[in-house]
Amino acid sequence: MEQRKLGTQGLTVSAIGLGCMGMTWAYGNAPDEGQAIATIHRALELGINFLDTAEVYGPYTNEQLVGRALRGRREGVIVATKFGFKFDNGVRGVDGSPENVKRVANQSLMRLGIDAIDLYYQHRRDPSVPVEETVGAMKELVEAGKVRYLGLSEVGPETLRRANAVHPISALQSEYSLWERGVEDEVLPAARELGIGLVPYSPLGRGFLTGSVDVASLSQNDFRKTNPRFSEENARANEALVAVVREVAEQCGATPAQVALAWVLSRGDDVVPIPGTKRVRYVEENIAAVNLQLTSDQLALLDSLASKTAGERYTPEMMKLVER
Repeated sequence: MEQRKLGTQGLTVSAIGLGCMGMTWAYGNAPDEGQAIATIHRALELGINFLDTAEVYGPYTNEQLVGRALRGRREGVIVATKFGFKFDNGVRGVDGSPENVKRVANQSLMRLGIDAIDLYYQHRRDPSVPVEETVGAMKELVEAGKVRYLGLSEVGPETLRRANAVHPISALQSEYSLWERGVEDEVLPAARELGIGLVPYSPLGRGFLTGSVDVASLSQNDFRKTNPRFSEENARANEALVAVVREVAEQCGATPAQVALAWVLSRGDDVVPIPGTKRVRYVEENIAAVNLQLTSDQLALLDSLASKTAGERYTPEMMKLVER
């Protein structure tokens, strides 16, 4: 498996990671635990060594699942987790206080069953707490040996610069895919200026770009039911994007998912997507994208989709937590 560097502090990971969120949360009914753990184990067998989870996924249950999957398999695995939400019977805002930074780290270490978090992200910026205070507490965790590398998620250029001045930031996690290109204008250039790697989540457009999502059949507990891009009207318009991805896939003898991931991988050696799945067959499909080389004409055609996406990527309330 190709290895890529995130940041300049020494963090090296597989070119594709595994997003574990959907194994317990957000996308309808979760699979049985055996299936989820088998998916993680198969990813590790194939050379994927970068696992992504978070306190809020569940909450708690996703980290616990990842911890059980890693028993006896910890060596060589890069575990990323995130803090930053406060919740009680649902998300109730954000909390970037130094106290929460440290409290969640200790709890995450216990749930994951590990002695150090490899990559610790602030999940969403707390506007009521100066980022210097939040990252200062994260830095103390590094100094204590509880965390190895630091990351931020969905923040803008100014926040990146202020945070990086306190302690080097290795990775920025943000949504990035063929139908979501918002980081390209200012965020990604700032990250590269500072030597910060990009970890795109939802590189398959929450599954839509694979062409396999039937919006009408999504279960009521599927997060995508509330996502503007998955409304009946917007989904119908976004099928035009999927048609182009399918066209390129047919030219390559690949699947739409592999084409969508290959496009993300082509954006730079400092880009490491973390497609999420809860099934072994999709891990096997996704990993093949690392070896898929798109032609300049195919890349140009895919690039042209940037302005054609219908619908915002989050509800207005959720967009308040995203910086650009």
